[in-house]
Amino acid sequence: QVRLVESGGGLVQPGGSLRLSCAASGRTFRIMGWFRQAPGKERESVAGISRFGIETYYSDSVKGRFIISRDDAKNTVYLQMNDLKPEDTAVYYCAGGGTYSTREYDSWGQGTQVTVSS
Repeated sequence: QVRLVESGGGLVQPGGSLRLSCAASGRTFRIMGWFRQAPGKERESVAGISRFGIETYYSDSVKGRFIISRDDAKNTVYLQMNDLKPEDTAVYYCAGGGTYSTREYDSWGQGTQVTVSS
């Protein structure tokens, strides 16, 4: 059974940092990524990373503030979020897929809430 389990969400003040983790089991993914969905908005892609961390991509809204990484030995992907802003508030979802070039995902976690507020 394939599972993706996120952790690390919470409440943080503007300008603060959080680190999300996503532990995968049952399968090795060639691409792993993070998405987010704020209330009343569509889900958006945040970042993605290829196996062994050779390639990464970021949305313009988080570029320079967020860093995605992965530990293939632990089958885990991370999202280091720095200089957080209120507009980063959302449920963050981890995802995995079979092909980095197409950025297609077929497995999803249950999500973790990130709230940025003073």
